[in-house]
Amino acid sequence: MLLRTSLLHERRSHRRAEKILLQHVLKNVSRSFYLSLSVLPGAMRKQVSLAYLFCRAADTIADTQLFPRCQRFQTLQAFRRQFLQDRPSFDDLEQIKAAMLPQRVKKEDHQLFYHLSDCFHVFEKFSEVDRRLIRELVLTLTHGMEMDLTYFPGKTASTAQALPDLATLDLYTYYVAGVVGEFWTKINKVHIQTWQLQTWQPHKLQALCALGVRFGKGLQMTNILRDLGKDLSVGRCYLPREQLEQLEVGVEELAKPAVIQRLRPLIIQLTWQTLEHLDHACQYVLELPHHALRLRLSCMWPLLFAVQTLEAVCQSEELLCPEPRVKISRRAVYCTIFWSLWCVIFPGMFATYYAYMRRRLVRILHRPTRVDR
Repeated sequence: MLLRTSLLHERRSHRRAEKILLQHVLKNVSRSFYLSLSVLPGAMRKQVSLAYLFCRAADTIADTQLFPRCQRFQTLQAFRRQFLQDRPSFDDLEQIKAAMLPQRVKKEDHQLFYHLSDCFHVFEKFSEVDRRLIRELVLTLTHGMEMDLTYFPGKTASTAQALPDLATLDLYTYYVAGVVGEFWTKINKVHIQTWQLQTWQPHKLQALCALGVRFGKGLQMTNILRDLGKDLSVGRCYLPREQLEQLEVGVEELAKPAVIQRLRPLIIQLTWQTLEHLDHACQYVLELPHHALRLRLSCMWPLLFAVQTLEAVCQSEELLCPEPRVKISRRAVYCTIFWSLWCVIFPGMFATYYAYMRRRLVRILHRPTRVDR
């Protein structure tokens, strides 16, 4: 009887911890992406949400400026090991928790590391296929975190370094976001059984995964362009050094907001490349079955927000300021959500709506660029 009572108490405790994780903690750490997570089909929402929490934990370990880079490397490696083993080591997790919690991390990140062991308890209850897909995602994504720690040893704008070239930038965006598009597609295959059988033929799945990679890269490039000043303030410059040298702009000069005019041609070039990724993302959405309403919405929103964010990036004179200032208005967010609902009711409307937003951005990109010396 006592054993039975103990087991019931343990189950209730795990359920309570799971609810805290996948509702309160998730909402606090995922910000705008929580919109997409909240409308996902129930069959895959828990798996994608937990995968997001794991990725956010890895990102926080790599980004913290509160202990040395070598210690961040060690903590990140300890976190990665949990996905290389058959079972996580809860002793290791307690050590990661002990390393992170005394630091002055944000309140929401404090909650995440406080409940890190609970994340792995939930993870262990998933099917073998779900665990494998999440493992692949986290192990690949953390390569991107390692690139951050390798290429950016500094902590301030005065010690900032740049990525060497466009190829390295492309590899980085695959590691930290393109792989998410692959994961998203494969987890759909496992859990959305109502899709037409031909959607999951090997060549179709491969093509959809490739579009998913471009989707992820487009969203990450949008974030990189939007956060140039913020990243620079902590010693990171994702703009390729090769392209900066062609414009005769030194990384150390980027701390001066007025340099934005000389930098504008590179911003335009990278925006065009990002838009090409987002065009593939649009095709990804169009490939989704019309009756998968929740799934279509969860993909539409980040795509449409990204196009509008690129508009703001191209028009901003404060892109290099350390405080994040480039964002779309709340009104624009609500309008996008409203029109996207019509797009799921009338499937053909989405392509038209995306084309309209794309034309607005292209008009801005075609404006003459003045370069000051």
